[in-house]
Amino acid sequence: MSEQKPTTTKVPDGQSRFVTTRQMAPNEKGFVGFETIWKPFQKEAEYRTPKKP
Repeated sequence: MSEQKPTTTKVPDGQSRFVTTRQMAPNEKGFVGFETIWKPFQKEAEYRTPKKP
């Protein structure tokens, strides 16, 4: 058939409240993956021992 390689289209970054996804570059086999970046759900406070009564 034809000798042309299929071209991949660039997908825009996906944004939501806690997650961002980005399209990665294709590897040698042509697989295009996605990178997932998570934002923290809650803040973590430093633990302090309570005062003795």
